[in-house]
Amino acid sequence: MTHNKLPELTVRSVLLGVILSILLAGANAYLGLFAGMTISASIPAAVVSMGILKLLRKSNVLENNIVQTAASAGESLAAGVIFTFPALVLMDYWQEFDFLWVTAIAALGGLLGALFTIPLRRAMIVEEPMAFPEGVATAEVLTSGHAAGGGVWYIVQGGLLGGLFKIGQEALNLWNGLFEGAMRLGGTLGYGGANLSPALLSVGYIVGLNIAVLIFLGGVLNWWVAIPLCASLETPPEANMSALDWAYHIWSSKTRYIGVGGMIAGGLWTIVSLRSSVLAGIRSGLKVRRHADGQRPDRTQQDIPTRWVLVLIIASVVPLFLLYQRFVGDLSVSIPMAVIMLGTGFLFSAVAAYMAGLVGSSNNPISGVTIATVLVSGLLLAALMGRHSAVGPAAAVIIGSVVCCAAAIAGDTMQDLKAGYLVGATPWKQQLMEMVGTLAVAFVMAPILTLLLKAYGFAGHASAKAGALAAVQANLVRSIADGVFAGTLPWTYIAIGFGLAAVVIAVDARLAAFGSGFRIPVLAVAIGIYLPFHLAAPIFAGGLLREAVCRYRLRRGLVPEPSNGGLLFASGLITGEAMAGILIAIPIVITGSKHAMAILEEPLGVWPAAILLSAIAFQLARSAAADTTKS
Repeated sequence: MTHNKLPELTVRSVLLGVILSILLAGANAYLGLFAGMTISASIPAAVVSMGILKLLRKSNVLENNIVQTAASAGESLAAGVIFTFPALVLMDYWQEFDFLWVTAIAALGGLLGALFTIPLRRAMIVEEPMAFPEGVATAEVLTSGHAAGGGVWYIVQGGLLGGLFKIGQEALNLWNGLFEGAMRLGGTLGYGGANLSPALLSVGYIVGLNIAVLIFLGGVLNWWVAIPLCASLETPPEANMSALDWAYHIWSSKTRYIGVGGMIAGGLWTIVSLRSSVLAGIRSGLKVRRHADGQRPDRTQQDIPTRWVLVLIIASVVPLFLLYQRFVGDLSVSIPMAVIMLGTGFLFSAVAAYMAGLVGSSNNPISGVTIATVLVSGLLLAALMGRHSAVGPAAAVIIGSVVCCAAAIAGDTMQDLKAGYLVGATPWKQQLMEMVGTLAVAFVMAPILTLLLKAYGFAGHASAKAGALAAVQANLVRSIADGVFAGTLPWTYIAIGFGLAAVVIAVDARLAAFGSGFRIPVLAVAIGIYLPFHLAAPIFAGGLLREAVCRYRLRRGLVPEPSNGGLLFASGLITGEAMAGILIAIPIVITGSKHAMAILEEPLGVWPAAILLSAIAFQLARSAAADTTKS
């Protein structure tokens, strides 16, 4: 499909794209720090864009595509930032988020991620087209403008409900959103709990039952098997320690590292298994570029020229090297840091692009490859700087932050380019807007992180308050970096994670050989092992809800896959809850009190949250089932 006379890069599309990228980045930052998972915002951005542009003046599909390209780049960069930068605060290297450091590293890492994918576009999207499921879904939303225009209400409705739920719980203190407990059972202990969050329920709905089951299974293996087993073999470190504190002590000091080992193994396996495809894509892209240099390709095949790609990569690497030199003050260290960053950044960007083509951006294993980067970087830097280096752990985290931002943007870029290819967009204009969205969000990430730190704190930090944000990946990155230099990593549990990952990979390979629709990606299991159980439980419930909707639709003779209404409603719930969490943080920071807006001194308990969440789940199911398409 081509639209040669339709405008793409307009003033309003650029401005709207920048605004949405900032809003969605803030929402994804909160969600990632709260739940340990992020989602793609391409479809919600496309729907909101259509709704707004229709109010202003006649718009077109290519203009809307440009808006969602910038917006989704912003939320992807937020994921790369929150996985790594909070680790520098957790390890007390930073007392706050330095604006210049955060902006420079996030912007340069994100730009590299966008640039690294340009040689891969033609091979992965045109010559040997990959699935890119979220890119295809975005294109479908863009091309069905009448349906997408009505879809704005689903996002608004979900956003209002998610935001009001969060305000009632966190700001007004009307109810508790978390229930959990543990008890001693003979010589061991048992644990159970769930976080009653619309956002977590929505995450499970969006990722689907397969991934939700695996995350829950990982939680079961840790909290119902590994932790009770460890408890039966040791005594609590304090005689009067509660069963709940004992369970968390075992998780934080021992069993979560099983998940670490699984993530590292999963990240390395991803690299090994994709090496041929990545190299073939690079060769194909470069071959096409050499062939096309002497002629002008069709508008829908015009990438940013190769010479400009090389110039921009050099222009990004040089300031990164100067930052590293300022950071460590030693050329013998800063040069290897730049080389490690460039090599791993390109490799992992290619891996992220390929994985987005297979499973979409929401399921992309960015955290796994980031952890592998931090571990390898830490070991190399420890050899160069010595294990007693004061800046060694932080240096490893900074390398990981660049790679994480690059990989996050790379996967999102390819997904957006797939959507653009299907609607007849111009690649170089989309690539430019990826960079615009990346730069816009890079300038606001430090203030957003500072606000969340001051209002809630991060679990594992001295400033953490009740209800602190879990910052799962950042805590993990901190543990890896500190452990490498201190020699305190519990390698036994990491090795167990490696072994478990090997078993999961082997089983998944057998399932693939038999053509099974149910797969076992190792990183989903590893993340479930690492997450607190109360986060995995509602994600599992969301996956079950989606499966129930599919079966209901099938019984009625409809296409079993839920309609976009459910996806948009779930995205609205996530965005509304996350944005409310950020807005609530403002009076908390101003007054210095977490209960500045509280109506009740003591909340009523969890039963109001359970009732309200059940009603929200029912409405989500109704939105997903609302379709008359016959199977």
